[in-house]
Amino acid sequence: MIGKLKGTLDEIGEDYCVVDVHGVGYVAYCPARVLAGLPGTGEAVTLYIETYVREDMIRLYGFASVLEREWFRLLQSVQGVGAKVSLAVLSTLSATDLANAVALRDVAMVSRSPGVGKKVAERIVSELRDKAPAYAGAATGTIGLKQELGEGAAPAPVADAVSALTNLGYGRDIAANAIAAAMKAAGEDADSAKLIRLGLKELAR
Repeated sequence: MIGKLKGTLDEIGEDYCVVDVHGVGYVAYCPARVLAGLPGTGEAVTLYIETYVREDMIRLYGFASVLEREWFRLLQSVQGVGAKVSLAVLSTLSATDLANAVALRDVAMVSRSPGVGKKVAERIVSELRDKAPAYAGAATGTIGLKQELGEGAAPAPVADAVSALTNLGYGRDIAANAIAAAMKAAGEDADSAKLIRLGLKELAR
């Protein structure tokens, strides 16, 4: 089972790339975001690989990070979501954006992916919301807060502070990030006015 490829980028196709590892060319199918971020041909490259073995084929899927590969696996645990849809989602959203969308129950963001309709997006958001914090990387705490906001379970001062920032024109995700940072500085018992003030400072950086 191949879990990682480290070699020279030999070719970039429409939905795949070829990595030369000691003279052997491995074809890895990748999200569009990964292909766009690859270096030029002839340059060194590292991909984290998910290997699919079927009776009639062996296929490699390549990702820029372990976290991205984990989301690829996780997406396929959702009913009706296979490798093609998972690649489409990860071509449109980064691992962090996807974690945010799931935590905030942002169906519209997920359904921006080609071939992902509203019903599939709703299933992704619904079935993965309990797993989002564990797959949020370094932003685990922030994702937890966003999940509370999405479920309407966040403390009133926090929800009011996020609402105030969104009313000022900031996106919900950006506002939630700012208030999460403000909470770390002010403590969980801070009132909404203090959180708003610190949140605005965070946004001004």
